Amino acid sequence: MRRAGLVSLAYYYCDFRDDKKKGLRGLVSSLLVQLCHQSDSCCDMVSKFYSERAKGSRFPSDAALVLCLEGILNLPGQRPVYLIMDALDEFPTTSDMPGPPTREKVLMLLRQLTTSGYPNLRICVTSRLERDLCVVLEPLPFCFISLHDESGQMEDVASYIKSVVHTDTKMQAWRASDKELVTNVLTQKVDGM
Repeated sequence: MRRAGLVSLAYYYCDFRDDKKKGLRGLVSSLLVQLCHQSDSCCDMVSKFYSERAKGSRFPSDAALVLCLEGILNLPGQRPVYLIMDALDEFPTTSDMPGPPTREKVLMLLRQLTTSGYPNLRICVTSRLERDLCVVLEPLPFCFISLHDESGQMEDVASYIKSVVHTDTKMQAWRASDKELVTNVLTQKVDGM
């Protein structure tokens, strides 16, 4: 659907090992760039935003970046926009900087986006079930699905692990008992991930 130009799609994976991917700035900037590449009107809005900041020489605030994103979501005739935020639990819960930690800022953004009434906005968030995330996300108008509660989740994970252990060329030389041990230990430790 995205390739056909029927929807816009932006994906963000938070990686705790990459400092650039742990902040609200990285999240919103990435979403803006991706949306910009899919629509001329989005590109025009981001170009104007860039020009208003002396062609990038003035650093925009996080709030300004969010306003730009909201401007894109408010464009007249906007086709459906899908935002996918993967591994929300990887955002830090503490901060060296004054103000709320990154995860709290991202949760505030999600609350703002989901309660603002953008008719063409769809958001998909993936995360482990952590208390602070559940407290904010559960009351939002989300369709909340916990894979931990879905039947077959652990069977699918175990099947995948078994498949890799039995088809990997390096593991084919292992004894059957070692393969079984690896499969059992990984399946028990995975906790639905």
